Amino acid sequence: EKTFYVMLHKASSSGKIKIKLSRIFPSSLQFNTIPLMASLSLARAMRVKNKTPAPIQITAEQILREARERQEAEIRLPKQKITDPTEVADYRLRKRKEFEGLISRVGWNKSVWVKYAEWEESQKDLKRARSIWERALGIDALNRDQTIWLKYVDMEMKNKFVNHARNLWDRAVIRLPRVDQLWYKYIHMEEMLGNVAGARQIFERWMGWMPDQQGWLSYIKFELRYNEIERAREVFERFVECHPKVSAWIRFSKFEMKNGEIGRARNCYERAVDKLADDDEEAEQLFLAFAEFEDKCKETDRARCIYKFALDRIPKGRAEDLYSKFVAFEKQYGDREGIEDAIVGKRRFQYEDQVKMNPRNYDTWFDYIRLEESVGNKERIREVYERAIANVPPAEEKRYWQRYIYLWINYALYEEIDAQDMERTRHVYRECLKLIPHHKFSFAKIWLLAALFEIRQLRLKEARLLLGEAIGRAPKDKIFKKYIEIELQFGNIDRCRKLYEKYLEWSPENCYAWRKFAGLERSLYETERARAVFELAIDQPALDTPELLWKAYIDFEISEGEFERTRALYERLLNRTKHLKVWISYAKFEASAMESDVEQKKKCLQNARDVFERASSYLRISAPELKKERGMLLEEWLNMENSFGELGDVNLVYAKLPKKLTKRRQIDMEDGPAVYEEYIDYLFPEEMQVNNLNILASAYKWKKQRVASEE
Repeated sequence: EKTFYVMLHKASSSGKIKIKLSRIFPSSLQFNTIPLMASLSLARAMRVKNKTPAPIQITAEQILREARERQEAEIRLPKQKITDPTEVADYRLRKRKEFEGLISRVGWNKSVWVKYAEWEESQKDLKRARSIWERALGIDALNRDQTIWLKYVDMEMKNKFVNHARNLWDRAVIRLPRVDQLWYKYIHMEEMLGNVAGARQIFERWMGWMPDQQGWLSYIKFELRYNEIERAREVFERFVECHPKVSAWIRFSKFEMKNGEIGRARNCYERAVDKLADDDEEAEQLFLAFAEFEDKCKETDRARCIYKFALDRIPKGRAEDLYSKFVAFEKQYGDREGIEDAIVGKRRFQYEDQVKMNPRNYDTWFDYIRLEESVGNKERIREVYERAIANVPPAEEKRYWQRYIYLWINYALYEEIDAQDMERTRHVYRECLKLIPHHKFSFAKIWLLAALFEIRQLRLKEARLLLGEAIGRAPKDKIFKKYIEIELQFGNIDRCRKLYEKYLEWSPENCYAWRKFAGLERSLYETERARAVFELAIDQPALDTPELLWKAYIDFEISEGEFERTRALYERLLNRTKHLKVWISYAKFEASAMESDVEQKKKCLQNARDVFERASSYLRISAPELKKERGMLLEEWLNMENSFGELGDVNLVYAKLPKKLTKRRQIDMEDGPAVYEEYIDYLFPEEMQVNNLNILASAYKWKKQRVASEE
């Protein structure tokens, strides 16, 4: 009562429990609960204010030690000594009634049956014990439990009832043939009794059920313990037929090797390779074991052949260990060439992994092909090329084909230069041209390479057919240029003219083609033809670089000495554009078209001045906003006057030169305040006069207003 009160007081003071006393203390309990209630209420009301540590600290160990010292001794039942047969009979009757009661309630619980039978065994009543075991086995759920059988047989074996035990083992393995422990125990008992033939017979019965590998290995170890090598070999043969796995064949081979039968061991490996090399996932381990076996037998050539055979057969993703072992083998036994071959094989394995992950990574294919070309095996190189070009881009867009097309180019160049197989080269080019969708895009380099290949083979007709087909199906600038260059080298001028005509029909705005066509005619001293080509060119409604075409035409006429035609060309050009460069070029032409005569020089100088005057007037009247261009024009005019020396008149230009002013202008910014920048402005003499007149007008107006205000 006191202990309970102390515990309750501590718990209630800590606030961990809320109790109802009527439930704890029934009315029959005679003690005063008022002090308890008072203590509980006092504990609730009191709060600890002083939280400083006490001077004497009590550890948890002290609390536990005191609790243990004050703990009351455990109450144990007194031991009962049986001294009379009648008491023994009563004791047995009482225990049997207890066990039977338990069985009637929880007959499914095997521990009850085991305890009951073991108790009967301890009473030396084996007949009753057997009866209990048989009753337990009569229950279907317990009949499938190996523990019941093992306990039952263990009892018979301990009491040396061997025949009983054999009968039980027979019943057990018939009832539970897939439980390996029953077979092991049965065989162990027979072997301990020295009945080797009986144990072998049990093994044979067990093998009829085709157990797992451990069962077969136990049978083999059993035969080896009694030095029955032939019997063990026969069991191994049946074992590899029942479990045709790599591990089983390796064990069989090691068994033969251990017994000194090298030929039989090699035969085992060869049979295993025939059966498992193609479809077994563990084939790598088989080849490794086979190669190591040959290595131990000092057959390095055989081992090397096995490694190479395995690397050709096994997928690259499952041959990492094989490659590493092969490289180590070659480093140990091989020569320089063999070591390099092994290292190349390892790199080949890496490239295979990469192209397997992304078959359209053409850069990886290029690296892979370079590796194979460094080795020099033609068949393998062609195989890699064929595998690479089989990965056609997924869409008919040129950006996907730009890297892919170089696989075909490299393939064709390899066949022509390295393999020197011209028919295969021609076949590669034709297949490539068939594959490209020319209706959407094409590659001029393929057409040109194929045509140049035919020219190198002295098949000019086929080359012309290819280039003609290229112009018809996918005309491009490069094809026209190269075709014209080829015909020009052969001296076929008429073909060049026809090609230029086709070129210009396809692209009439191409100034390059017009200039080259005219240049061809000029090189042939066909001046009228060249002039006609230029005339046709400048009459085109749209040109890509007309300034270059006009410049070429003007330079042509100047080189021919046709100054009047040149002036006419400049006038026609000025009718189309009034660009500053045209004016300057026209003026320089007039200045350069002089002779040694002084009068002629003056005339040319005057013509140049007239051009500058026209240009300055145009920029002053029609384009006043082009102040910078006008200033540049006047500077060119001044330079020209200086270049003429005494004939030049720089004062004529100085009167027209503008004054440069540095000004600031405001630039509005979208994301911040406005900023100012400096720029150069040009103030021309006529603008200065206008400014002065404006000042005088303003002054006159101010004076007039003042007089009016005074009046």
